[in-house]
Amino acid sequence: MTAQSPAMAGKPSYKGASNDSRRLMALPGILAAVGALITAAVSFAVLLGLTPLTPDARTTLILIGINAAFVLVLLALIGREAHRIYTARKGGKAAARLHVRIVTMFSLVAAIPAILVAVVASVTLDLGLDRWFELRTRVIVQSSLSIADAYVRENAGTLRGTTLSMAIDLDRFRSLYNLDRNGFRQLLTRQTVGRGLSQAVLMREDQEVIMAADVPDDMEIPAPPEGVIEEAASGQPVLFPLPPGNLIGAIFKLREIPDAYLYTLRELDPQVIKARSIVRSNTDEYRSLEENRINTQVAFALLYLIVTLAIVLAAIWTGIAVADRLVRPIRQLIGAAGAVSTGNLDVAVPVRASDGDVASLGDTFNKMTLQLKTQRDELISARDMIDDRRRFTEAVLSGVSAGVIGVDARSTVSIVNRSAETMLGIRASDATGRNLSAVLPQIGRVFEIGRTSGRQVYRDQITFHRAGTERTFNVQITTEEGAGAREQRSYVVTVDDITDLVQAQRSSAWADVARRIAHEIKNPLTPIQLSAERIRRRYGKVIESDREVFDQCTETIIRQVGDIGRMVDEFSAFARMPKPDIQRLDLREPLREASFLVEVSRSDIDMERDLGETPLLGRFDTRLMSQAFGNVIKNAAEAIEAAQREDAARKGVIRIVARRRGERIEVLVIDNGKGLPRENRQRLLEPYMTTREKGTGLGLAIVKKIVEDHGGRLELHDAPADFHGGVGAMIRMVLPATADDTQAAGKGNSAGKTEKVDNGV
Repeated sequence: MTAQSPAMAGKPSYKGASNDSRRLMALPGILAAVGALITAAVSFAVLLGLTPLTPDARTTLILIGINAAFVLVLLALIGREAHRIYTARKGGKAAARLHVRIVTMFSLVAAIPAILVAVVASVTLDLGLDRWFELRTRVIVQSSLSIADAYVRENAGTLRGTTLSMAIDLDRFRSLYNLDRNGFRQLLTRQTVGRGLSQAVLMREDQEVIMAADVPDDMEIPAPPEGVIEEAASGQPVLFPLPPGNLIGAIFKLREIPDAYLYTLRELDPQVIKARSIVRSNTDEYRSLEENRINTQVAFALLYLIVTLAIVLAAIWTGIAVADRLVRPIRQLIGAAGAVSTGNLDVAVPVRASDGDVASLGDTFNKMTLQLKTQRDELISARDMIDDRRRFTEAVLSGVSAGVIGVDARSTVSIVNRSAETMLGIRASDATGRNLSAVLPQIGRVFEIGRTSGRQVYRDQITFHRAGTERTFNVQITTEEGAGAREQRSYVVTVDDITDLVQAQRSSAWADVARRIAHEIKNPLTPIQLSAERIRRRYGKVIESDREVFDQCTETIIRQVGDIGRMVDEFSAFARMPKPDIQRLDLREPLREASFLVEVSRSDIDMERDLGETPLLGRFDTRLMSQAFGNVIKNAAEAIEAAQREDAARKGVIRIVARRRGERIEVLVIDNGKGLPRENRQRLLEPYMTTREKGTGLGLAIVKKIVEDHGGRLELHDAPADFHGGVGAMIRMVLPATADDTQAAGKGNSAGKTEKVDNGV
């Protein structure tokens, strides 16, 4: 019976057709295939000369016969199985087409490489033999020996000439030979080394050595062959070879030195001499091979063919056997996989232990379907839960006024809510997937500090420019630990814009300070002033000496008290700003009035007005708006005055531009004065913050409060680049326009023109 795994219990099974009643002839096929492969391997070993057997004609014929016998057996087995497969395919047996394809694939994969190797081997063998025995090769073999002989002859001829020349030089120094033998030995040594000789010796006719050159390589001097000295006595140099075969020598009788023969030696390259010997010994073998060329080619080609057939047929039979074992379980897997592809995970394939690894595949398939079914149910449940949580989270984040940024352990932004986009001037699509420090460097620095602090919650306040203004943000870093030990931390960055809150707190604090200053200082000012005036009237006529000093001191007291009184009045005005008396107003009127007052008092400044031709209607307090515009234009004039103290040639210019921008009115006051500081620029909007020596620091604070009380905002900028090269400052005030006139005013936005007033006197 077929055993079933637990994974398929209770599931429908996909069974194939009934098992074939007839089995392959397993044992004969295995023996034939193994025998063919072993015979092929032995044949190659014999042909390559790796065995004691000599690959002659008789040995080659025996190997051909053995391989041919295995080929015939394999052909019979393959023909029988091919007929059975063809019958099953023709009869429409289940999975017969798959069976045919697998058998064909195995056969082609096994046969094509073997056939290609056989063809290439036969062609290369034939070409190799042809190349080996062609005329060019024969010429190369013969030329190799000729080159070696020519090398020896050339060196012998060189040695002959060298010996003659050296003998002539030695004869010229006969007197040195007779008077100084050591000097003559040195001459002999120089001649030997300079002419590239291995050794040079002067000897007598009886081979007694007179002297030898002192060469670095102290080689043993071989005795010359018998009879060469007698032959040299005729006055001609005699050349002769010396053992071990790489030495040649020459003897020549000197004419000026009596009974003296010059014996020279030169060493030849031992590799050339050895190569010449090898070429000579192999020449006969090459000629023998050339005579048996045709027989060798035929024997090799025939044996290659038989071995190739044996390998190919063994591979084909093996493919058929393996295909039979694979088809049945694969047929079952195909059916089960088709059911799974339609979404049915309640299927299983029968598993038999006799199927081996394929049975393991079926068991794994059953376990896989069971796990897929379980995981699919879990994924559907988890997906529903995640969708609910996602919708809830998105709803919460979209309704939160604070900016929320999700960051993973690698500082990569994963989520940005709508408030963060609006507050920080970024886009969620651009920020997601990027490093937080690259998107928002200031917040990134706080995040890195909070992450390394080890706290669960870390808070800090930062200030940076956004939308042209300096804003203050409260940043909170919250660390979220992963649920599992392997999960990394994640972080939630919460950002709140507290600029208005901070400024309101500061303004409230300064207003309280202003009230206290006004109360504490203003009360004693009047008695001080009255006392000073009374002292001047009462004792002015009595004091005769130092009257000038007396009058100067009393005048100083009265004047300073007046200055303090005016400062206290400004404090009181800031502390008790009246509620605006809102009326319908064209902003061009207070702008003209405020600019005219500065214009008549500062004739050295050119006033440029670009107020347009369309009324800039809105609901404002006339007196407060005139005060705000007057303070801004007055500050511009004072900035120009400060710049002119440094550069007297500078011509002061103030440009006033007012335009309707949709539902807002934009007022720009631009000057070419000393400009605004780069650092802590927004602090100038706070009370008692000033860059002038005699300023109280309340002008811009009052302007800011007036603008904000009318629902607008005040911004500090540098002068635009097209205005005197960007030198100076620009104050931008944005105020609400009357809703009823927005559309009508929008049509006339560009109708204004620039009015320039030159107040030169």
